Amino acid sequence: MKSILFREIKSFFGSPIGYLVIAIFLLLNGLFLWVFDGEFNILNSGFADLNPFFTIAPWILLFLIPAVTMRSFSDEKKQGTIELLLTKPLTIWQIVGGKFFGAMLLIVIALLPTFLYVYIVADLAFPSGNIDMGSIIGSYFGLLFLISSYTAIGIYTSTLSENQIVAFIIAVFLCFLFYFGFEGISSIFSENAQLISFFGMDYHFKSISRGVIDTRDVIYFLSFTFLFLSLTVFNLKSLKS
Repeated sequence: MKSILFREIKSFFGSPIGYLVIAIFLLLNGLFLWVFDGEFNILNSGFADLNPFFTIAPWILLFLIPAVTMRSFSDEKKQGTIELLLTKPLTIWQIVGGKFFGAMLLIVIALLPTFLYVYIVADLAFPSGNIDMGSIIGSYFGLLFLISSYTAIGIYTSTLSENQIVAFIIAVFLCFLFYFGFEGISSIFSENAQLISFFGMDYHFKSISRGVIDTRDVIYFLSFTFLFLSLTVFNLKSLKS
């Protein structure tokens, strides 16, 4: 699995892809949080907290992660190297795991510079440092789980077509459906609103963001990630057979 992981990281940073992903993520967050007037601007909000960042980041990642993962297997299929990859002395789970962790590591690297936001907001607070660190730490853990789920979806959709654009569109749709879709459906069926919301990622992300990491939320995200990685393995096994 290490060989696939290092190969993915090398391909990301051996081309402009890795640098573009990091730059776009930081640029969009920076513009919305510090430059553009609106509900996400921290300087204009009058509150020293990072809630605007943790509100907008899932929506940026919803498009950015599928853009990273769309080439994972679709490019292998298009180039005709998927058969060669599957004949390597690696299990399919190791191949999928290498692709998954390679894409996820790139997004985590893009997330690291945002720790600077914590320092800036803490400095802006009155008195200095008077911020809810429990909520911030919980929200970062929530983002990691969300990144894991988005990446698993993106890896899976890249096995569905050799066309990267098709893989990207399907991934964006599924990420949107599982992040916001159930929340939207719950507003229609008010009687079972909480039950319907429970199946959406937004519900569990907000739960972790409160600063209390509930095992139910952790199990949800890990199960969700495992489900889509399993579907990816199933698809690749069908190609191998």
